[in-house]
Amino acid sequence: MKYLQGEYQILSKTNLAKNVYDFVILAEEIAHLAQPGQFVHLKVKGFLLRRPISICEIDPQKGTIRIVFEVRGEGTQQLSQLNQGELIDIMGPLGNGFTKLEKQKKVVVVGGGIGVPPMLEVAKYYGDNATAITGFRSANAVILNEDFKRIGAHLMLCTDDGTMGGKGFVTNALKYHLLQEHADMIYACGPQMMLKGVVELAKEYNIPCEVSLEERMGCGVGACLVCACKTVKNGNEYLAHVCKDGPVFPAENVIFD
Repeated sequence: MKYLQGEYQILSKTNLAKNVYDFVILAEEIAHLAQPGQFVHLKVKGFLLRRPISICEIDPQKGTIRIVFEVRGEGTQQLSQLNQGELIDIMGPLGNGFTKLEKQKKVVVVGGGIGVPPMLEVAKYYGDNATAITGFRSANAVILNEDFKRIGAHLMLCTDDGTMGGKGFVTNALKYHLLQEHADMIYACGPQMMLKGVVELAKEYNIPCEVSLEERMGCGVGACLVCACKTVKNGNEYLAHVCKDGPVFPAENVIFD
C-alpha cells in the first residue's frame, strides 16, 4: 500500500449542512494515487490519534482531493476550525477502494448520512450509468445533491421524515430501482443496519455488492487492532483491519452482528 504524508493547503472550505464541512485540498501526489473508496488520515493539533476521513472527490488534473466530514467529537470539531489557506497534515491515500468495472456497466451507489460523500467519486467514474440512492434524516441534513447531478448520475433522494425527496429508507428505494432495472454492481457506505439491508437485497437479486465500513481507527495502516471487524476468509471467521484490508469489502465477506 503506497501512501504519502505531508502538509497540504486547504483551497476552499464550505459549510454544507449543520456540522458538516467540505474541504478542497491541494495535494497533487495524493490526487494521482487515490482511488474511489480510499481515505486519508488527518492529524489534528492537540490530539495523538489521527482522524480517518473518506475521500469524496479526486481531481488529478487540478491536483486536488475533496473531503466532506461531520463534526462528531472534539477532534473533528478542531478540524472544522481550519480555514482556507491553512495547511493540514495528511497521510494517504489509505486502504482499498471500490472495484471499477467497465464504465458502460450499470451500477447503483447507496449512501446513508455521512456515508454519502465517498459514493460521489464512484458515481463520477460511471457518469450516467450510475444511479445514486442517498438517505438522510431530514431536509436540513441533505448534502451533495447538486454534485451527483453535476456528474450525470441519476439521483434518488430519501429522507426519514419525507421533508425532501421520497419518504423512507434507502433500502426501499433500492428495491424499487432493482424491480425496474438491472444493475451490474451495488456499492454502499453508511450505518451498519443500512448496509445489512442493502447486502440482503443484493443477495436476493443476485447482484455483486461491495460495502465500505466505518470504524474507529488508530494507526490507519494495519499496525494496531483498533479497527478490527468480523469477516469471512476461506470459510472461517476472521478479524480483518478496516484500515488495511478495507475499508471496502465484498459484501459476502462481512459478518453483520
